[in-house]
This record gives sequence, C-alpha cells and structure tokens, in this order.
Amino acid sequence: MVKRVLYRSIFLVFSVLFVLTPPLSAENAGISDLLVSNNVNHVLVYARVTNCFTKDIEAAILAGVPTTFTILLDLYQERPRWMDKRLVRMTISHTIKYDNVKKLFLVSVDGEKEATAFPDFEGAKRAMADLNGIPIAQLKTLKRNEYYYVRIKAKFDKVRLPLHLEYVFFFVSLWDFETDWYRERFFY
Repeated sequence: MVKRVLYRSIFLVFSVLFVLTPPLSAENAGISDLLVSNNVNHVLVYARVTNCFTKDIEAAILAGVPTTFTILLDLYQERPRWMDKRLVRMTISHTIKYDNVKKLFLVSVDGEKEATAFPDFEGAKRAMADLNGIPIAQLKTLKRNEYYYVRIKAKFDKVRLPLHLEYVFFFVSLWDFETDWYRERFFY
C-alpha cells in the first residue's frame, strides 16, 4: 500500500514537472522587416523570422536531422461594417538538412527537387529565415482604392526522426514553436 502511494506520488510529481516545464523552443521568435510591395503583376511579401534557432535545434540539424520551417501567409481585404474577406492563404515550407559527407547544408523551398547548397551554417540559417519577394496575389485580382493586409506566422514543424525514433525520443516534440501573427496593412 505504501509503495503504491509512493509510486503514484513520484509519477504525479514527474508528470507535473513535465507539463509545466517550458518547451525548448525559441521563446523570442518573431517576424521582423515585414514589407508588402508590388511589381508589375503581383503583390510581393518580404519578411524575416528572427531568433528561431535554439541550441537544441542547431544540434539536431548538425546531426543530420532534416528540419522543416513553415511560413503561413494570408491576404485579407478590409471591409467596413463587415468581416474582412480572406483572398489568399499560402503555406511556404523551408527544409534544411546537413550532409555530413559533403559538409554542406541543403535548403529546399516547398519540396523543390534541387536544394540550394550552403557551405556555412549561417548562410543556410539566413536562407531558412528569409522571405524575399514571395508573390502572394496578382494585382488584377485586387480592387483599386481599397485597404488590404497581409498576416504572417512562422513555425517549426515536428522533427521527424528516421525509423520512427520520435516514439523513443518523445521529447523532440518540444522543439516545435510558433510565432504570433504579424500584420502589415497596405492600400491599393
């Protein structure tokens, strides 16, 4: 009886500590330099995700674990006295993988076949965190003299280990993080 109460108490303490322990994520991650512009045909979005790589995430990448970074983009039309209308929802995935043999960091966008190779980790991290002129909508779909806004959010997807090792190393899910939604308003 005493052993059973002791085991339950220990289990309860560890369970509470596990639940209340802050995740090993980028606590101050955010979006900076958010800019909405246009070219002749499209609305373009520029942004940078900041403070998104923790020591644990960097160690996993250097160990060869492919890591995916997802950026969510929404384009809304503001409508007075009515709910804003979402015109576009876009998801962009950046994946980084370290090739231990070639000593290169491979960064691919949206699963493209040819990944861009970087010899240094800092360059690969910049490529992962930057959005440079992503076309979100065609200008001809927007109405003139109206207000619009772009919302953006970034998150690391769950780390997928080979051979279903994520079931053994269950704590890697603590690497997941999301930023808050950021918003940039513009007039067309």
